[in-house]
Amino acid sequence: MAEATVHLADEAAMLDLGKSIAGHVRIGDVIALEGGLGAGKTTLARGILEALGLAGEAPSPSFAIVQPYDVPEVRLPVAHVDLYRLDTPQDTEELALGDYLMDSLLIVEWPDRLGSRLWSHALRLSIAMEADGARRLTADVPDAWTDRWSQI
Repeated sequence: MAEATVHLADEAAMLDLGKSIAGHVRIGDVIALEGGLGAGKTTLARGILEALGLAGEAPSPSFAIVQPYDVPEVRLPVAHVDLYRLDTPQDTEELALGDYLMDSLLIVEWPDRLGSRLWSHALRLSIAMEADGARRLTADVPDAWTDRWSQI
């Protein structure tokens, strides 16, 4: 697994990164978004969804937990998941998130709630807030993403 760091000056840069990532996603991919409250996880997910064709603004799935998007709304099915309100990995079992990997892209906010259940092929993106309001994104790039990440 390789690691890469990206400096994102503002929200527009976060959206642009999401749009760039969207050009390389495939069914069965997992994108795990880590970072504190307000770090930009949902903004990055919105950039991905917009580039996949979502016309309206994507709501945060904080309360729904799983927000699915399907064709023709997006060019490939997506499940946007926010695990913030769950406390333990056992709480995630009934969501059957693995089932989405058969025919969807899975975007997971707060993946730490999965414990050791996060898929090894997941692209892990950790977002840290900088003092000047910018963001520092650290990508843990698994083998499944090595070639694609180099094009982002």
